Amino acid sequence: MEFFADGLRRGVALLLGGDAEVWGTTWLSLRIALLATLFACIFGIPLGFAVGTTRFWGRRAALTVLNTLLAFPTVVVGVVIWGLLTRRGPLGGAGLLYTSWAIVVAEIVLAIPIAAALTAAAVQGIDPRVRRTALTLGAGWWRTQWAVAREARFALLAAVVLAFGRVLAELGAAMIVGGNIRYHTRTLTTAVALATSQGDFALAIALGLVLLALALTVNVLLQLVQGRGDA
Repeated sequence: MEFFADGLRRGVALLLGGDAEVWGTTWLSLRIALLATLFACIFGIPLGFAVGTTRFWGRRAALTVLNTLLAFPTVVVGVVIWGLLTRRGPLGGAGLLYTSWAIVVAEIVLAIPIAAALTAAAVQGIDPRVRRTALTLGAGWWRTQWAVAREARFALLAAVVLAFGRVLAELGAAMIVGGNIRYHTRTLTTAVALATSQGDFALAIALGLVLLALALTVNVLLQLVQGRGDA
């Protein structure tokens, strides 16, 4: 316990002292997570909306695939993206491997199923009378979809928050496609893993505290969104 307490004290000192390693890694992680969440929601929410509101052959299979992808191993995603971005891969010419954009791409792939599956579940739970009422009042397709989206807005916000939490805490794919390069591709999770392996327990604790604080913030936001939805 003394070892842990000493690491905790030194970790807090690093945080309060504005350590460049800690805060540089934090801002890079936030930037990557925000970009990945933005693009994942741009693609995932419309996909989930289409699957949740449209009747087509294979719809049940599509929902099953989306729900299965929620638990897709992150290291497998990392390996696939690595294979696409390596110099011998089809996208090797883009030069993205071992850059922060490679991590963004991998985390977009991980977050899209979350945004899509939760959106599909949200719109499926909306009372069918909302759609029928909008159509009866002469609303077109877009305005009808907007009416459904307004009813599901709190659940959609929860999908965004959960997607952000997923990419912020991701480790496997970021390590594989980013390479854990200091100040360039080293995220909070990969930095914690490296610091622990090197025996720098104080730095690992400091980074872990930041990660915990961000995770707590995400969960508080989720609770607030869900609370407003239940009100």
